[in-house]
Amino acid sequence: MLALHTPAPEWKISKWLNTAKPISLEHLRGRVVVVYAFQMLCPGCVSHGLPQAKAIREAFSEADVTVIGLHTVFEHHDVMNEKALQTFLHEYRIRFPVGIDQADAASDIPLSMQMYRLRGTPSILIIDREGVLRHHHFGQLDDLRAGAMIGELLSKGVDRLEYGNNEKRNIDRQCDENTCSA
Repeated sequence: MLALHTPAPEWKISKWLNTAKPISLEHLRGRVVVVYAFQMLCPGCVSHGLPQAKAIREAFSEADVTVIGLHTVFEHHDVMNEKALQTFLHEYRIRFPVGIDQADAASDIPLSMQMYRLRGTPSILIIDREGVLRHHHFGQLDDLRAGAMIGELLSKGVDRLEYGNNEKRNIDRQCDENTCSA
């Protein structure tokens, strides 16, 4: 696994689908980025990973959270081609951008999968607003836990975005037993 709390490396993509132009982590700074590594023929991806990615896409503002699919094929290469993926994305109504992980001529493991040291699919990577890898998980991740992690990263970004980099403000709050006002 790639070390947490380190800058997320730029992924290696051979082609982007569901987007008019290539996407880079650099251009996504200021947003939380949720990357789902998947394969079309992976049962866990189809039953849990991709539905979770779609739910996150619907639950959070696009201005705050970007969901990216990473089609990372390490088996059954001959049947999981671009045309099959386009059909799959259409049939499963996956609208968020999907990058096809660039093949490695010397290995069955594609380049982004190698770089992030992914163990398989489904895998989720959560990158904060500064481009730092904050979470790396292989297998099924509970929806509530995924949402809580994203929400925590969004709340950490609020102070920085509202008040400038590393600038702290003391805010007087009026609280009772039920609510606090800003």
